[in-house]
Amino acid sequence: MPHAPPCIALFLFAGGALAWACSKETSDTTGVTAPHQGWFREITAVSGLDFVQSSGSTGRHYLPETSAGGVALFDSENDGDLDLYLLNGAVLSPDPVEEEGRQNRFYRQTSPLFFEDHTAASGLGDRGYGMGAAIGDIDNDGDRDLLVTNFGPDRLYVNDGTGSFSERSAGITTRGFSSSAAFFDYDRDGFLDLYVGVYVEFDPEKPCFDSTGNSEYCGPSAFPPVADALFHNRDGVFEDVSVEAGLHAATGAALGVLCADLDEDGWQDVYVANDGYVNRLWNNQHDGTFVDEALFQGVALNMNGQPEAGMGVIAADFDGDLRLDLFVTHLREETNTLYLNQGSGVGFVDSSGQLGVGAASIPYTGFGTVAVDFDHDQDLDIAVANGSVLRGKRRSNVQLADPWALYAEPNLLFINGGQGRFYEASELASEFCELPEISRGLAAGDLDGDGDMDLLLGNIEGPARLFENVLATKDPRHPKGHWLQVRCLHPEWKRDAIGARVIVRCGDVRTLRTIGGGSSYLSFQPSVAHFGLGQAERVDEIIVHWPDGLVERFAGMDADRRVELVHGTGENE
Repeated sequence: MPHAPPCIALFLFAGGALAWACSKETSDTTGVTAPHQGWFREITAVSGLDFVQSSGSTGRHYLPETSAGGVALFDSENDGDLDLYLLNGAVLSPDPVEEEGRQNRFYRQTSPLFFEDHTAASGLGDRGYGMGAAIGDIDNDGDRDLLVTNFGPDRLYVNDGTGSFSERSAGITTRGFSSSAAFFDYDRDGFLDLYVGVYVEFDPEKPCFDSTGNSEYCGPSAFPPVADALFHNRDGVFEDVSVEAGLHAATGAALGVLCADLDEDGWQDVYVANDGYVNRLWNNQHDGTFVDEALFQGVALNMNGQPEAGMGVIAADFDGDLRLDLFVTHLREETNTLYLNQGSGVGFVDSSGQLGVGAASIPYTGFGTVAVDFDHDQDLDIAVANGSVLRGKRRSNVQLADPWALYAEPNLLFINGGQGRFYEASELASEFCELPEISRGLAAGDLDGDGDMDLLLGNIEGPARLFENVLATKDPRHPKGHWLQVRCLHPEWKRDAIGARVIVRCGDVRTLRTIGGGSSYLSFQPSVAHFGLGQAERVDEIIVHWPDGLVERFAGMDADRRVELVHGTGENE
């Protein structure tokens, strides 16, 4: 549903004036009146979340210190509530040091929007140099397991069904500088396989300097690029098949990873955002091998034919044509890039400038990012977590001490005005956007069960933050938009159908969302398809493209509910 034209026109002619006006009790770009506090309210202080990330910095400018900060939102015990996992750093020497007292932290939601530290009881207090997290049921026993990617050995924690975890090697052998990872079933055998992005071959003895000769963090080009890793799941035990799959010869500096059926052939592909190198689009060949088609498909470089510093990634349908587009965050003085999917045989087109996500992102370095229908108007908005990797200007309201204050940047919110045309409107989310920090991980999920999507933000050398979506409660003169949340289950696998494509039809409007498969930066969010329905009180039908190739239709239903759709119980298309 397009946003209100008068407000959009004001934005085009008045730039940031729209955001100010809309946050001061006038109509915003959704037609919803938003009081001064905006779309989100920070609830960290009253939520019980007290995690503060430590980079372990000793002034040596080791590269992992500025790359970490992942977060995860997931239901650890199948009680319907989302729990939190936060990744911590460690003091680095040539080898990572596991310090007593410095560890990853796990928070269980014990009442709506209130969390308690259950790190010790859960067994998830990993003391390595934490980068990111990926969640997936690796043994098809009905509960969610957790992979921690580290600078150092990655670690797999297997869930016993009650939210308590035990470490298991299970054949996952990555030991270098891992970044983002994702579970997905690439061979359609029912078991979740694993893709691990690997950054660079980091040498702690390699010094780097800024233009004034001062010590500074190195860029990826200072170190040799490396290949990523693919692990095949054989009934809960993983085997490294990177060579057999054809990945071993393609090196880069991977930061963002997602898995999705990008060419709609029923098989899961992999897209990798590389930092300073060409991106990879690993097209699934249906025989256990992959071919990189990023250049051919138009998603390896930007519109000027240049590689960019890829960080966070999203695969989502931004323009409502039922095709998955790609969004990638980048370094400051580059633009965040939106590649529009033109359809099978045509590929993608860099449409960043045309669609409004480019210019506003140039001053910032984007990392974590989510695509969510925050205002329930049937199209996807974008939130971006920013934070520099190089010293910059000191911002007026920064709360970090030196030298970290010089790396802090504000976050961004882009509102979808319909058909994928975005408007930067961070003033509408001032509590999320105004405070400059060194933000990295970002995940979205319905934390309080009210149907709209809240945010978990991870920061370097700062506190993790929770933001409640309060847009729908703003003004009784404007009715709350309706919603639907869809979970897709496979009875044989006993788990979420990672990779499923879900299409909801309301009258003539069809909306596409996907289940799981990785996104953002070093982060994980729930494997649930969330739909904003505008003022539609009912959906007419739901179509699920299951990851094993089956396509089923399910009957319509009333809005404002969560529904579980089970493989094999719909009507075959």
